[in-house]
Amino acid sequence: MSNKNMHRDACAMGELARRVDNFVGERIRLRRTLLGMTQEHLAAALDISYQQVQKYETGLNRVSAGRLYEISTKLGVPVAFFFDGLEEMADSIDPDAPKEHGGKNRSTIELVRYFTDITDQTLRTAIIRLIKALAEGNGQRGEHTDDLDMTDLLDDDRQH
Repeated sequence: MSNKNMHRDACAMGELARRVDNFVGERIRLRRTLLGMTQEHLAAALDISYQQVQKYETGLNRVSAGRLYEISTKLGVPVAFFFDGLEEMADSIDPDAPKEHGGKNRSTIELVRYFTDITDQTLRTAIIRLIKALAEGNGQRGEHTDDLDMTDLLDDDRQH
């Protein structure tokens, strides 16, 4: 193996480690926000600063195995929760692909948080259908969304 190939492989492994750190951090943030817990509350439970929690969640600081176990206990999930979906993410890594901005994950977390606050099952179903229709149309107005009507989304569920 040439030095050039070894360097490229080492860079790819470094990229993988960075992405895993980010993935675990995102899962920590997801679970914390689903519980309605602030960074300050989690930090107090772990006896660390909220800035340290923030660094874990953004992947800026790597979470040690012992700390991850402690976090899992405080958030009421098994350690494996923080790795759920990791295989798909790792398989899809393209080292030449542009890096995603963390804001995308924040909006997903906010969406989940607000969605779980909706108690009306009919409305929840309508929202799921709306999001699915928008995603299938890639958020573009077109054949998938031009004739999309909220009453149709609600009516479909009420007929069942």
